[in-house]
Amino acid sequence: MKTQELLEILACPRCLGPLEIMGDAESPSGFLCPACAAVYPVRDGIPVMLVEEAVPREQWTEGGRD
Repeated sequence: MKTQELLEILACPRCLGPLEIMGDAESPSGFLCPACAAVYPVRDGIPVMLVEEAVPREQWTEGGRD
């Protein structure tokens, strides 16, 4: 499934808002919820859409993830 297709069906599990791609569109490193400022990581090509696994955007960018 392509990243754009995923963006159409995925939503932030915390606020149900839209997500943005973090990193390369072909192989994203995570999905950002602008409203919550949380990044949901992609591990082994699978988005981890669990609130407890979300990383604050500031921490994500400080860690050099994007």
